[in-house]
This record gives sequence, C-alpha cells and structure tokens, in this order.
Amino acid sequence: MIANEIVHVLVAPPDNLEANLVKEAAKILNKDPYATRLILCGKIPKLIGRYESIEEAELITKRLKTLGLVAVVVKDNDLTESPLTRFYAHALKLGNRETAFFDKAGQQIILESKDVFLILKGKLQLSNTNEVTTTSLKFNLTATLMTGGIPIWRKVKETTKGTSNEASYFVRIYNATSPEPRVEFFENYFDFSSLGPKIAPSSLVNFNSIITELRTVFPQALFDDRLTQTSGTSKSTDKPERDTELNCKFIYLYYQAKSTSRQP
Repeated sequence: MIANEIVHVLVAPPDNLEANLVKEAAKILNKDPYATRLILCGKIPKLIGRYESIEEAELITKRLKTLGLVAVVVKDNDLTESPLTRFYAHALKLGNRETAFFDKAGQQIILESKDVFLILKGKLQLSNTNEVTTTSLKFNLTATLMTGGIPIWRKVKETTKGTSNEASYFVRIYNATSPEPRVEFFENYFDFSSLGPKIAPSSLVNFNSIITELRTVFPQALFDDRLTQTSGTSKSTDKPERDTELNCKFIYLYYQAKSTSRQP
C-alpha cells in the first residue's frame, strides 16, 4: 500500500432511515445523530468519510455493513482522475441480443446482452449566460431646449445579461468491471431514425423509446433513473458536469457492491 494513501467511504442511503440505525451509524462514524441523519438521507450514494489508510476505511465499511448499509471503499485517485476517452453514440442499430452504436464519424461499438450491467439515465442541468443588446429611444432634454421645444429623441443601446437553463438528458451504459461507461449518448444530439414508424415529434419521447428498446435487448441489465430527479447535480451547481461524473460513479459503485455481496 502507498504510504498515506487517501481513501473514502461511500455509503448508500437506506430505504428506511430508522432512529436506531442513525444512532448506531453515528457511533461508528464518530458523529452526532443529527449530522449522521443528514449524511444518510437522500437518494444518491455519498462520501461519508475521508481516511488516511485503506485499513481504517475498510474497518468502518465493515461495521456499516453490519447495520445493513451498502458501503464501499473508494480511493481518492479514482475520484480525481479524468475520465478516459468515451464513446459518444449518435445513432444505433438494435438487434435481438446485441446493439451496434455509431458515433458521428461512423465508428461503431457492439454490445451484447451479456456485456451490459447497468443502464443509467440522468439529466444534466446546464446554466448558460447570454448577453442581449437592445436599442431604445430616450428623450433628449438638452437638444429639445436648443431647438426651441421641438422634441428630440436619441437612440440608446443597452446590454443586459440573462441566464437560461437547459436540461440535457443522457444515458450511460456500463459493463460489470469498470465505472467508466462503455457508451454514452444525449437526447439533444441523437439520431432517432432507428425507431422507424414509431418515431415521434418529441425528442424526449423518442429518447425514452430508445431506452425502452435497450431494456428489452438487455433484459438482465440494471436500470437507474434517479439522476433525472436530482438533475444530476449536487449543491455545487457551478460545476454540474463534475457533480454528474461523481454521482454516476457513486451509483455504479453502489450496484457493483450489491452485486458482489450476492455472489457466493
């Protein structure tokens, strides 16, 4: 082990946040019950502790698991490393047991039914700042007095800044061995022609239809859409992309931990 390797403990909020569970978890985390309740509430798995050694983190994780919580040890490097080059799909061709995804350059990746572990649907809320210049007429009192009372008007340009919010829905498809998605695609940048006669005027309707088709082709895959309810962001709304990356990773690690715990 690397000396002073920083690790974190990730925990998933339980379905039922009972008082006794909060009390016991507070003892393990060495926190007061109120702070522990805040940590364990919500829908997205979250980091609940930072430790200087993996042994310490594993001990905390093991004790949390005895309470029925899903807890995972996460290395700090796994959270700070930039994602690898990702395959952004622009179109797809559905098969019976496999699907071919194509990017804008025509490159393809084929995923078979056995390859897909998790289909994650989310929503990224982007805030855009726009400058708008308007021209208006304003009464010029000085010029009017100089003309003996004939009203004189002058053109005035004003620049104002406005903020607009745009919701971008996305899907990430994972295998069972890596928290980096094999394929990702966005509602606003996808060709839905593969739907054929089922294509609709609404991109969101088409997007959901594609997801339904994928869940049919990959019936064993887990499906999660909780990030559509939280906009894929945390409180640090100035960095929604970073929040989305972490939340997606946390959800993947949660399912991976649950899957591993079921294995004999």
